[in-house]
Amino acid sequence: MKRMLLLAAFHIAALHVQAQYVSSTAAEIKALKGNIETNAAVRKVFDLYRQTAAKAMDEQPNPIETIVSQGVLAGNPAKTASLKSLKDGNKAYALAICYRLYGQKQYLEKAQEYLLAWARTNKPNGDPINETKLEDMITGYDLLRNDVAADARTEIDSWLLSIVKAELNSTSAKPGKTTCFNNWNSHRIKIITLATFTLHDTSYVQPIYHALEKQIAKDLNPDGTSFDFLERDALHYHTYTLEPLLRTCMVIYRATGKNYFVYQSENGASIQKSVDFLVPFVTGAKTHPEFVNSKVGFDKARAANHEKGYEAGTLFSPVQGIYTLSLAAYFNHTYINNVTSNTEQPNFNLQLALNQVMISPPDK
Repeated sequence: MKRMLLLAAFHIAALHVQAQYVSSTAAEIKALKGNIETNAAVRKVFDLYRQTAAKAMDEQPNPIETIVSQGVLAGNPAKTASLKSLKDGNKAYALAICYRLYGQKQYLEKAQEYLLAWARTNKPNGDPINETKLEDMITGYDLLRNDVAADARTEIDSWLLSIVKAELNSTSAKPGKTTCFNNWNSHRIKIITLATFTLHDTSYVQPIYHALEKQIAKDLNPDGTSFDFLERDALHYHTYTLEPLLRTCMVIYRATGKNYFVYQSENGASIQKSVDFLVPFVTGAKTHPEFVNSKVGFDKARAANHEKGYEAGTLFSPVQGIYTLSLAAYFNHTYINNVTSNTEQPNFNLQLALNQVMISPPDK
């Protein structure tokens, strides 16, 4: 207990010195660089980011004023245009991580160009399913915020703050709406957390705690199921609500030492229990036909549109749970075994590479 109190005090104090909690600290970057040089699996992951960054150097940002994705079928021109624009997030992150790893200023300048283009163009409207897709952009900015030019920082900070304010005032968060406690709210909490901890704005910390605790109690069940799983009859949506919650918990732990992964609500629900519920479906011990009894009309519309994975009865693919368990492995390394147990090739990914160098809670 004493160790945790000291750790929390240390991290809260560090909020004021611009440390990175959303992305990676200087010490973690140094360790990651060493792993890239000595570990073939880690090197393979980061070769893809090097390639993306190199290509992005010769491309121009493609920001979009309003992201269109939520509730829109695949093939819709506005959705197609938005998803194309959102590839800028991966480019910005690749440029940022390469700058931090190798110190080449051209990566910093190009990443700043992408971020400024989005800050000057994008107008957030508080739709969490659309704006959750800005995660890579925000994480990339966290990597290099200390190094961007002062005037650029002012503009990008203002954009991130506008995202926070839009989500805080989102109509989807109004009481009485399912979206105030289903996966929408999980993504809303994540985006607010990522943006405010990138900005080091401590005024939002307590409200984030309150929102997260309420979400765990409302969206998750003591038996490990989730409202989203039961409403959609799909593990796809179970993972979709867990991933933003896990990402939120990771940032909070890194910043304050407070471990919400193991936190239990008064009704006995917890993120850990809901991750454990998923595990046998990722290892292949259990199977689940997706969307058979979904109560949501949009699921039927996507099935009629022949969107892959959404036709009722399609078995949940274990690969769809890999990222969820990779995030959970930050809190408990034993989930790594579940990631690789049902595939011929190890599902080593960026999150597992980052987990290796991040300070994480001791396994329970």
